[in-house]
Amino acid sequence: MPSIADILKAYGEAWLEPDEAKRRELLHFAWAEDGVYQDPSAEAIGREALVQHIGGMLAQQPGARVELTSGFSEHHGKIQFNWRFVQPNGEVAINGVDFGTLDENGQLSQIIGFFGPPPEA
Repeated sequence: MPSIADILKAYGEAWLEPDEAKRRELLHFAWAEDGVYQDPSAEAIGREALVQHIGGMLAQQPGARVELTSGFSEHHGKIQFNWRFVQPNGEVAINGVDFGTLDENGQLSQIIGFFGPPPEA
């Protein structure tokens, strides 16, 4: 079974990969066939839907990138890590946090993403 670090590395690289075939290969390694991705602006159900969602984001924002900005926390098959969306000019547009679930094969089966810090109490 691959390590969580290797899974997250491939997942992060998929968000940077403009070549659809290479992105699909990265997600084949890191993402469960029936995995569910959700953030405040999107939902992708299944690996192929995530391949297309990332491709659409890359096409809409040429030169922009998603970067993992932390290590990860893990317990009971659940993970947490931070990321940021960087504009082509280097400006950070969004900071976020993702919470995920790993399946029995160690692949990501769910990611729930949040943009920005939590609201004040």
